[in-house]
Amino acid sequence: MSVRRRPGARHDGILRCGGLTLPVALGRSGVAFDKREGDGRTPAGHWRILRLLYRPDHGPRPVTRLPCRPLKPSDGWCDDASDRRYNRPVALPLGGARKISHERMWREDGLYDLVLVLDHNSRPRVAGRGSAVFVHLARPGLRPTEGCVALRRADMLRLLARLSRAPRLLIEA
Repeated sequence: MSVRRRPGARHDGILRCGGLTLPVALGRSGVAFDKREGDGRTPAGHWRILRLLYRPDHGPRPVTRLPCRPLKPSDGWCDDASDRRYNRPVALPLGGARKISHERMWREDGLYDLVLVLDHNSRPRVAGRGSAVFVHLARPGLRPTEGCVALRRADMLRLLARLSRAPRLLIEA
């Protein structure tokens, strides 16, 4: 499976998986190999897709061969490069005296109703090299992401049904 930018576009892309070709949104700052936390770039490279997370109150478990887990309202993802849990799932609320930056996985806008977790910056994890890089649902009009790859819901469901148990994603620069 691969993703590449449309020629001449900064954040419009095409995902190809077998005979399936789908439009995707990419990071607001394009695609690059040197991803940094908060830069708005989608990281180029080969990434394993580890699992699917889905919001069970917004639809049934999708048809897929991927490892799959329902989200809970307390699910988060740490994006604080100074925290030991950086680029890892966390339980919310994050306690303590220090405010820890994080993504809320149970979102009201529906972007994370279906989330493919990539192994970007996971082994080894390097502080500041980017966190919470997912394949998730797109904003209306396929507007740019903060650094992820995003698809329309119907396209994501079609893709999920085709994926093997251990798929890889190539994001081309």
